[in-house]
Formats: sequence, C-alpha cells, structure tokens
Amino acid sequence: MNPNLTKLFRIAQKPERRIVGLMSGTSMDGLDIAVCRFSGSGSDTRVTLEHFTTLDFSEDIKEEIRKVFAKKEIDFQHLCLLNSWIGQLHGKLVLESLKKFRLEPHDIDIVASHGQTVFHAPKILHQLKKYPNATLQIGDGDHIAVTTGIITLSDFRQKHCAAGGEGAPLAVYGDYFIFSKKGENRIMLNMGGIANFTYLPGTMKADEVFVTDTGPGNTLIDAFARKFFNLPYDKGGHIAASGKVHTELLKYLKKDPFFEAPFPRTTGPESFSLEYVRLAQQRSGTTSLSPEDLMATLTRFSAETIAESILRVCKREESYRLYLSGGGMHNPVLVEALRELLPDFPMEATDTLGIAGDAKEAVLFAILANETICGQPTDFGSREGVPSVSMGKISFPS
Repeated sequence: MNPNLTKLFRIAQKPERRIVGLMSGTSMDGLDIAVCRFSGSGSDTRVTLEHFTTLDFSEDIKEEIRKVFAKKEIDFQHLCLLNSWIGQLHGKLVLESLKKFRLEPHDIDIVASHGQTVFHAPKILHQLKKYPNATLQIGDGDHIAVTTGIITLSDFRQKHCAAGGEGAPLAVYGDYFIFSKKGENRIMLNMGGIANFTYLPGTMKADEVFVTDTGPGNTLIDAFARKFFNLPYDKGGHIAASGKVHTELLKYLKKDPFFEAPFPRTTGPESFSLEYVRLAQQRSGTTSLSPEDLMATLTRFSAETIAESILRVCKREESYRLYLSGGGMHNPVLVEALRELLPDFPMEATDTLGIAGDAKEAVLFAILANETICGQPTDFGSREGVPSVSMGKISFPS
C-alpha cells in the first residue's frame, strides 16, 4: 500500500485527531486558522478548539485577489498563478501559526482548507440552462500539503455542486453534528460577507435540517467603507450609527428576485456589488445620499433581509434560539437591528456553545475533513441543497 494511504488509514483509526481548519472569506481580510482536537464522528463528534488566530492579509495580497474576485472578465494567467501562490501562502501561514502555538507539523494529522472563493455561480445567478451549479475556490491543496508536510483536504465545495447542491452554504453539516440539541430549535446565523443560517430542529432529525443564504451580510458595508472612508470595515458600526436609514433606497435594494427565491438559495458578491447599489440609488433617486446615510441604509438592508428570511421558515407556535457567528456579530448597529426585528428570538454568540463565533467557519471545514476521513454516511434526506455526501479532495505531501 502507498505509505501515504497507510498513514491516512492510521489517522482514521486514531481515537483522537488534531485537524487544522482554514478559512478565508469574501471579505479577504485574512486567514482564519483553527487548531481542533476531534474524537468520534457524525452525531458522536466531539471537538475542542485548542487554538485560533486570524493572520491578516497585507494590502498587496488583497489587491492581487481583487484582480480576479467576482469578475466575469479577468487575466486568466493571473488566476492560474494565484491558485499556486495562495496555496503556498496559506501553507506558510499554517507553519507560522503552528510555531506561535508551539506545535510542530508532525503534531497535526490533517489540514482542512476552504481556499479563497473567487467566483460563485449557481444556476439561480448564471441563468444558463445547459450549465450546472458552479463555484471556484483557489489556493491549491497540493501546494499546502507540500509546503507544510501535512496531508491536506481542500476544494470541499466541488462535491456539493457535483451532487446537485449549489456549493454553499456548507454550514449545515458541521452545525448539525456539533450544535444540535434535543428539544431546542436553533438558528445558527453566520454573518460573513454573505449571511446564511442553519436551522437545527429540536427533533434532531437530519432530514429536517437545512441551510440557506439570506443575502448580504458585511459585503456591501465593507465595500462602501473602503470606497468612502478608506477603511476595511465599519468598526463598531460607528459610521452607520452616525447616519439615517433612507426608506426609499431600502425598498429598491430589496427588489432583487433573489429575495423571493425558494430556500435553499445561495448568492455572492457577484450579485450584491457596488454596481447593484448604484442602480438601486439611481432608481430610487438617492444618488446624492450622504455616505453616512448610505452606510446606515446598507446595514439595515442586511438586517432586514436576514430577519425576513428567518421569519419565513419559523412557525408561530414554536420557539427558537438564535446563535451568532462571523464578523457581523461585532457590528452593534446590525445586531441591535436584528434584536428589534426578531424580538422573540433569544440571541447570543456561538461562544456560549464552546466555539468562538470568529472561529466557527474554520472549525466547520475541520469538521468536514473529520467526516471525510473517518465518518459514516449521514442521511440528510433528498431535499435540494443538502446532498448526503462527504467532501474534500485529498492531497499528500509526498
């Protein structure tokens, strides 16, 4: 047997595994690195977050990614080069973080890498009948494996697409295994660039679980913070708090067909962009709106579309608890708007469940890798958007 396969087989049989989860989202602000210790799999999964850090990307790195990010027309050579370059970069950042945590590569069993999304194209967006759902994440897993010397799982979203899903959101799988609780209906809301939530029924039935994008989380807020204030994001929601929500613009922002589409659905910055807002301002006659008022309106836009999506699936006679994760949980204006719009939903961060909200997505990909290596099939039913598959391509370091 190939020595790499022998090693992988031994890892799968270990009573505990240490897996490093990597996540770089559409905000492109840095690489989240979560060192997790696992035992079990499926509904018996037990995970401990041992270490977590975010290593910030320099402006040079962000600029290189923006050259191809969410654009239909790009320099194809640049995309090809970035795939290898980002893989090597992520590998080096893993080694840097391990040194910080006083760990060696041989202390790690698996690296689970999400990669850097550069384009997301489900059918609902591309509208081209002969083509399937598609998505593209770069940061080649072989380069991470060779750079770190650690077996690497990557490119998780491709299997989801191949099996009929849209490639996103994938949170349903990890959320179900580690956050479900008998007798408590839970909404796991992640507010990254795009916001999404997972519904976890108190019945614990896997075929009732689902996940969907709701629309923009931070992507438009961050884009206009850069455009008008030369800031990466609206820290503490201070800019939005200094402005006023413009109801007419808000109405036009919410006119997109995406918000009427059935669940589950996915979207990305390809749709919710600077151009999207420009057209909404043009149609609503608000092109002279102050930057502060625009930021306030965009923040409210995120809050209302999140709340309306959640209410769309919740039953009046049932009770629910809402758990927050992602960068949006640190925006008080956004969170307070959600509290106002969802007054019957007790709301807290996933930190109270043992996983820091900032680390949750990186931990998710570690969970997916754990399932691929040693999990048994879990039947999520035959509903669209939640195929019962294992995910991740395996790259050996030698």
